[in-house]
Amino acid sequence: MTGTDRAGTGVDRAGTVPVEPVTADSGGNGDVSPRGDVTLLIADDDAVTRSGLRLLLGAQPGITVVGEAADGVEAVEQARLLRPDVVLMDVRMPRRNGIEATRQLLAESSELTGTPRVVVITTFENDGYVTAALSAGASGFVLKRRPVPQIAEAVRVVAAGEAILFPTALRRMVAARPLDSAEALPRAALTDREEEVLRSMATGLSNPEIARSLTVSLETVKTHVGNVLTKLGAQNRTHAVVIAYESGLVVPGFAE
Repeated sequence: MTGTDRAGTGVDRAGTVPVEPVTADSGGNGDVSPRGDVTLLIADDDAVTRSGLRLLLGAQPGITVVGEAADGVEAVEQARLLRPDVVLMDVRMPRRNGIEATRQLLAESSELTGTPRVVVITTFENDGYVTAALSAGASGFVLKRRPVPQIAEAVRVVAAGEAILFPTALRRMVAARPLDSAEALPRAALTDREEEVLRSMATGLSNPEIARSLTVSLETVKTHVGNVLTKLGAQNRTHAVVIAYESGLVVPGFAE
């Protein structure tokens, strides 16, 4: 079970942690509702939590909940069928956990048109599953204790092509994981400009902000971002930022 409050309201009594968006350069990939809302699939093993999240998030502006899943196997099946923009994915689920479900969804990106973005939703910020989910390609994570409007905003942000990161989680990821990606940066042979862009990505700057800071065009920045992701073999912008931390290009705490 998830350990969240069973109303699914996202109003845990614990303290909150601010969301840190890291902007990417493309929009959501799934189908949208007829009125242009972000389409959302909710995956959680607790029926009451799912029902509460569906009711509350479905009432938020710009979001249409198109389905639910009770475990990771069903999450993958429903994502194939419904092709939502975003999957709000719990990590502790039976049959297949959220990490494996995320990995499978993103591995099928070449087979599925409009592979959804994944936002992990968890009870505790220090949940070790979170870092594994980010490594599997999730676009970020939110805490179940966050107020519902903030969870909704995280869904909208990720659907728009951004990533939701916590600097503290990045530090923990760097400290806890083997530095498998540390060699990726030297092997990637990034140009000086591409390294500058990667550093800027790690601070949370959007592409327009990077363009202004480097005095280049927005299209040039998009090209550099694409080159960085390709050269690093990064699944998404989140993964590229993690590699930047692990390689030592960015020091833990740099993004705060």
